Amino acid sequence: MSENENHYDVLIIGAGPIGMACAIEAQKANLSYVIIEKGALVNSLFNYPVFMTFFSTSQKLEIGEVPFVTISPKPNRNEAVEYYRRVAEKFNLKINLFEVVNQVVKNNHVFEIQTSKSTYTSKNVVVATGFYDVPLLMNVKGEELPKVTHYYKDPHLYAFQNVLVVGANNSGVDAALETYRKGANVTMVIRSGELGPHVKYWVRPDIENRIKEGAVTAHFHSELLEIRDHEVDIKTPDGVKTIPNDFVIAMTGYQPDFSMLRRFGINLPESLCPFYNEETMETNVKGLYLAGVVCGGLDTHKLFIENSRVHAALIVKNISSNIY
Repeated sequence: MSENENHYDVLIIGAGPIGMACAIEAQKANLSYVIIEKGALVNSLFNYPVFMTFFSTSQKLEIGEVPFVTISPKPNRNEAVEYYRRVAEKFNLKINLFEVVNQVVKNNHVFEIQTSKSTYTSKNVVVATGFYDVPLLMNVKGEELPKVTHYYKDPHLYAFQNVLVVGANNSGVDAALETYRKGANVTMVIRSGELGPHVKYWVRPDIENRIKEGAVTAHFHSELLEIRDHEVDIKTPDGVKTIPNDFVIAMTGYQPDFSMLRRFGINLPESLCPFYNEETMETNVKGLYLAGVVCGGLDTHKLFIENSRVHAALIVKNISSNIY
């Protein structure tokens, strides 16, 4: 490291599993680094539903060659959060938490990074921010009401309440089943004619049976029209229906922070899939890299922890070849 304690070979934005994997690879390559994270360690995972179970096996979520030992083949959210905390501890990773990166500007082959707490310079920057930052809005009247959430976490809050769940992929199905089992009166609004194709195979029969028996009401080929304090309007094939409502859980999906990527100078075509070299993960800005699911743009089913862990080694290999 140089005399400036805030100057690094690599600055990593995001302390998720892939950001941590990049830091571990940088450490192994004797590169100076720091991770800047706007929230808690593995912030996206921390904000997952408390009882969520991963689709991947624990082995496929491992980083840094640290074994992820679980009782069940598929770990849950709490086990994953603890695993990554222990990994950060094992490698003594340099992570600055609850610090927001506001701007990244390149001047004379060096990046200047402005955050909510400090200013850094770095030869290289890795963006590993995932896609959980910005929810896809429904753009319906009443969406701004406090009873509406795009981030479902704990089903206990909804016990004995009239709950509307928008969406039919994993997050929506999990929210519907878990709140139903806490005594909520659950209605699902599903735009298509069926449940999402990526619903976990061990969960699909459960939700299908709950819908079939009427324990969970599902409106297919339908959409939410308006949200009010104590009721909602739903457009269905049989006309507009108004039902009592206490909470709306809008599991409509998420997207990367595209405005941030544009501010950093990364090319975003109409597809909103950011430009990067698949062999090095370097963007159109030399020395600025992408890692993890942020690479997929709007296609959030393309990349996961298990198939983007390799990005870390590709990035550090390219950085090392340019430095030495």
